[in-house]
Amino acid sequence: MFTPKTERIENIATNKREVIKQLEGIFNGKTRVYIDYANVRPWSEKLGWHINLKRLKQFLDSFSAIEAVNFYNGYLAGNERSEKEKTEAEDNKYFLRTKPVKIMQLSINISSILPDSTVLVSQFIRRALLKKYEITTIEYLNERFKDMNKRGEYFIEDMKCNFDVEIGVDMLLDCERNNAEIFILWSGDSDFADSVEKLISAGKKVILFATARKVSKELSALADKGLMIFDIQKIRDFICWKKELERKGDPNEGAPKL
Repeated sequence: MFTPKTERIENIATNKREVIKQLEGIFNGKTRVYIDYANVRPWSEKLGWHINLKRLKQFLDSFSAIEAVNFYNGYLAGNERSEKEKTEAEDNKYFLRTKPVKIMQLSINISSILPDSTVLVSQFIRRALLKKYEITTIEYLNERFKDMNKRGEYFIEDMKCNFDVEIGVDMLLDCERNNAEIFILWSGDSDFADSVEKLISAGKKVILFATARKVSKELSALADKGLMIFDIQKIRDFICWKKELERKGDPNEGAPKL
């Protein structure tokens, strides 16, 4: 059952009756939501709008069948955006799971590397693609590393914090314990294909909340086995930043940076 948690949601819903009806059909049993936020956050570049965590939680809480909203996100102490996201998730009563973001330093020191070597570039480009490159391309890329070294740059920082294992385990445990009949996954990551397939095989209903061209081919292939995909563009007005209800513009304008 849909019972708007705020007056704003109620007002928007008057013009979105078909969407609400569709969602009531999706959330028609014990439902749990799993949000892979590191995967979801970059969607703003494609969507042209951002997800407001407070408004998202209020909207999901408007459906009585949703019993838990699990939120997975890395934490980088002292970082403005990371601190803000953690506080918002806690304040809005998400079931928050977090762990420290790993910061890796990748060497780009070219001093002992041959001009045609792929040792450095292979850290950033998949080997299958490297095999397609001509030697001149590799030499060109290594020359750019040399330019960076001349400017005093010898390392590139790369941040990593995946929750694929944790989310997959949590979904399967909830399945085993019969905590839910309907599993809502906010992600498009191919790493979830195995877990999703197991849930479907167990007779559970699984719905991917995502947006166009952000779903891996491995997950898309499971549509034939029963995976449903719901385009979150349909619920934009319920969950976007308030100022984005009136305008469209740079999706990163005003966003805290890492």
